[in-house]
Amino acid sequence: MRLGRCYRGLGRAGLRAAAAVAVASLLGGCGLLGSPSALQQQDDPQVMTVTSPEFGPSVPMPRQYTCRGAGESPPISWSGAPAGTRALALVMDDAGAPITPYVYWIVFNISPATPDILAGRIPMGAAVAYNSRGTVGYAPPCPARFHQYRFTIYALNAPLPLRGGASLPDVLSAIAGRAIGRGRLPAAVNP
Repeated sequence: MRLGRCYRGLGRAGLRAAAAVAVASLLGGCGLLGSPSALQQQDDPQVMTVTSPEFGPSVPMPRQYTCRGAGESPPISWSGAPAGTRALALVMDDAGAPITPYVYWIVFNISPATPDILAGRIPMGAAVAYNSRGTVGYAPPCPARFHQYRFTIYALNAPLPLRGGASLPDVLSAIAGRAIGRGRLPAAVNP
């Protein structure tokens, strides 16, 4: 593969980092990981409801879903997907991360008939992408002090044309291009 003069010397890690910054900038501007501007641009944005039986806006996430516990993925439920939803995607991220959002978990191509993800499980037929830690699956948060995370469910107008183990930039870009609705659940974690 020939790289342009601007990219010589970056190496694979540098190219991956540059791609991640470019995708995060693109997604932040369209509201995928940041503000709701992407959905506000639609005529009739659909806001979905996202909940968990284990935590919520005023109840911190239990330790079992962090690095100080079992580190298993938490249970998440949703409702209110708009008409035309052909797939769902769940993204857990830390919007307070410097420069680009730090993504802990992406589950995509969830059937629109699926109402939740059970603790430590992935719905049948769904796929999991790489996270910002560089692993496929759930990367349990491990904050040094009280910290806020968020779980965002996206309603998609088509399944993503990607397989499990897809790269973070590819999945985020594909979600941004297909999102027709979303809902968000904040999650506080104590050290």
